[in-house]
Amino acid sequence: MLSADLVLRGGRVIDPETGLDAPRDVGIRGDRIVAVTQDPLDGRRVVDVAGLVVAPGFVDLHSHGQALAECRLQALDGVTTALELEAGAAPVAHAYRRSAEEGRPINYGFSASWAAARMHVVGGGPLSGWPLEQISARLGADAWRAPATPAQTDRLLAVLEHELADGALGIGLLIGYAPATDPAEYVRVAELAARAGAPTFTHARPLAEQDPGVAVDGADEITRVAAETGAHMHYCHINSTSARHLDRVQALVEKVRAEGARVTTEAYPYGAGMTAIGADYFAPDRLHVLGATGTPSDVVYVRTGETVASVERLAELRAADPGGLAFIKTFDEDGAPDRLAGLVGLPGAVVASDAVPLVCEPGHVFDPASWPLPDFVRTHPRGAGTFARTLRIARETGALSLPDAIARCSLEPARIVERAAPALRRKGRVQVGCDADLVVFDPSAVTDNATYADTVRPSSGFAWVLVNGVPVVADGELVQSARPGRAIRRDAR
Repeated sequence: MLSADLVLRGGRVIDPETGLDAPRDVGIRGDRIVAVTQDPLDGRRVVDVAGLVVAPGFVDLHSHGQALAECRLQALDGVTTALELEAGAAPVAHAYRRSAEEGRPINYGFSASWAAARMHVVGGGPLSGWPLEQISARLGADAWRAPATPAQTDRLLAVLEHELADGALGIGLLIGYAPATDPAEYVRVAELAARAGAPTFTHARPLAEQDPGVAVDGADEITRVAAETGAHMHYCHINSTSARHLDRVQALVEKVRAEGARVTTEAYPYGAGMTAIGADYFAPDRLHVLGATGTPSDVVYVRTGETVASVERLAELRAADPGGLAFIKTFDEDGAPDRLAGLVGLPGAVVASDAVPLVCEPGHVFDPASWPLPDFVRTHPRGAGTFARTLRIARETGALSLPDAIARCSLEPARIVERAAPALRRKGRVQVGCDADLVVFDPSAVTDNATYADTVRPSSGFAWVLVNGVPVVADGELVQSARPGRAIRRDAR
């Protein structure tokens, strides 16, 4: 009889790649799965998981919350790999080194940051964008959004190429924060990505319906450039940037996919976005762009929790704390359950959280190693509950079957990156030889608990979360000492 270090006995094993959905024992030795079988397994430790689902650990492609505390919240939401791909990090070598030195409970990885590289080349100053606050604080500045000369564009591309050689998983493009950027620059970045065999991850420019003066319609740009260059273009949070025009954007994406272009998409099931209050999206005359009513009352400044009462107060906050995070409400979640179900079931979209870093109320100091999180830290509830919320909405509405929901949380996001990073070929699956990144949960009870008032309440229903064979959640409780997360890097070949 095969022996293992750890056996998960008798759970309902769901492997989205093979279609397995049946009771099995799962044997783990070291960091790998060594058996998935109907036969009883022996192990040094045997955990009875009968009545629970055993599934691949969730892979989050869009997580800005990369520090220890944010990773713990995500582990309690079933996430075993969280990647910072939309904004990226700069220099990536520093981001990887710092994460390894500090240790992480879950796997981590970064793209090359177009925004940080552009701030460096066009705006001047050092190449820095790690942690994310170094980028966020400058998103409203004009210098980095100025037109690039041909020589600057060449230098920008050289910086990005060097970052790819240092292991960056692709190129993250926050072009929605610099919407006047010459479209030709975007094409050249895509051409670089295509040559390197690396995906791009784009926060799109506004749509023409949202901003008739935009240099190019955001959805048209992503899909057209994918077709023209052959680059793999990933459309970040298609739900929030498309807002009321999602049907039109989705139809365009499906059209170019059918024609052979590689365009992938993601969505999160929430009705409010969040970003730096100094960004263009929070300018008083641009509050309508993401589908809000266009009044300051749509904005909540996260550090204090205040709803912005006037244009004057909004201007004060933008000037005093341009990198400070703020909510922008786009629709009422309680009044739009069908809209949430539509986001969960959006054809072809994977689940990604857009998790953001924690912020403290004024007058408080936060120890990132402390647990549980104190009530004076805040974030967007999607950083704590995106994946459990997806499973709950799928269960309550029938928007997706359970195996389909699991696939969108695990296998499908892994496939988006695995051409560039072969390590992802061993994730998102429950198969012999794959990494022992696994979640065990109660399908009838798993749920999100974080709200806009209580943003860091962990999800519940996850009994076990294993990362590289090590429990980071055991019997529903965080294992605070666990740091088994590993770097996911691009194979530069």
